[in-house]
Amino acid sequence: YTVCPEGEDSSVTLFREYLRLRTVHPKPDYDAALRFLDRIAEELGLPMKKIEVCPGKVVSIMTWEGTNPALKSILLNSHTDVVPVFQEQWKYDAFSAFKDAEGNIYARGTQDMKCVTIQYIQAVRRLKAEGRKLMRTVHLMFIPDEEIGGHEGMETFVNHPEFKKLNIGFALDEGLANPGEAFTVFYGERNPWWITVHCPGSPGHGSRFVENTAAEKLRQVINSFLNFREKEKHRLNTSECLTLGDVTTVNMTMVKGGVAYNVIPAEMDVSFDLRIPPTVNLQEFEKQIKQWCKEAGDDITYEFAQVCVLKLIAQLYYCCLNMTLEKEIFPAATDSRFIRAVGIPAIGFSPMNRTPILLHDHNEYLNEQIFLKGISVYKRLIPALANVPPLPDEA
Repeated sequence: YTVCPEGEDSSVTLFREYLRLRTVHPKPDYDAALRFLDRIAEELGLPMKKIEVCPGKVVSIMTWEGTNPALKSILLNSHTDVVPVFQEQWKYDAFSAFKDAEGNIYARGTQDMKCVTIQYIQAVRRLKAEGRKLMRTVHLMFIPDEEIGGHEGMETFVNHPEFKKLNIGFALDEGLANPGEAFTVFYGERNPWWITVHCPGSPGHGSRFVENTAAEKLRQVINSFLNFREKEKHRLNTSECLTLGDVTTVNMTMVKGGVAYNVIPAEMDVSFDLRIPPTVNLQEFEKQIKQWCKEAGDDITYEFAQVCVLKLIAQLYYCCLNMTLEKEIFPAATDSRFIRAVGIPAIGFSPMNRTPILLHDHNEYLNEQIFLKGISVYKRLIPALANVPPLPDEA
């Protein structure tokens, strides 16, 4: 067990101990990280599950069960590996976790992303010590191989039955430092909107011309969405500088309605998968959808699938943390892309302001006060997310 140097916060001591583990490519010592995490799980009194997703590549998950475990859970994700170092370019040994007189801790992984791992752990430790109970289950996931593309880590694991069992509704993953006062929140690639439009109409016998049928309204709704799809497709195909990530894709994925050949249905539904680039004003876009529904006829309603609602609620909670936030698209690839690809909203966030961006750089460091402040941020953020009330499809 770690003995704290005189006057050092025990969280900082734990952070420095974790930084000294050489989980560095090309041969990361993952066994050392697993032993360290086993010990932490025992200290926290949390069960730890280990899944070997590929030979020698183990995903570890600590689970803090919520008071309503049937609800979608919250994932706190972090990777255990770090990128190689060119030691001759460093002021100090990159795995000594040297702390200078200003409290700057130098080591590979201080920013990317061993700080976040320990901040999650210490925030949970403090919440449990206060006897706090959370409504939703919280999973702390520790994943290998993110730095080499995640193929034998998250990319494989998101399709594993054990991942599906976690029942995740929202994920937090790594972000970047911000040299200014603000904290940066990375909200990913394109925004997935899964929407179902309900078209009610006059029922009747299939042998007659009934006015105001659900099918007539449905046809107009489909035309509006698919006409927009054509415009976006045309924009992509005729511009040299646009990529798929710059346009809104629209695909009709489900149609429901009807009970028999000779009965005109009282309602028909159509569902679409839209992927909206970050440059689009979401409020304006929703207004456009409302307009399409209005033009198609009376009493047409629409609803978003739960994935969208949780994302919006989560962003609301971010805004309530009394911190200046800057929203950006992550410039590089993180494991969040695999999480988002299976329909789970994920936000990249590392609470490091007043800090130069040094991930993968020589002399990567983080100040101990900034690190400690991050624990307090997560101590507020984790309950805010885990106590989001049941959503309509969870009730």
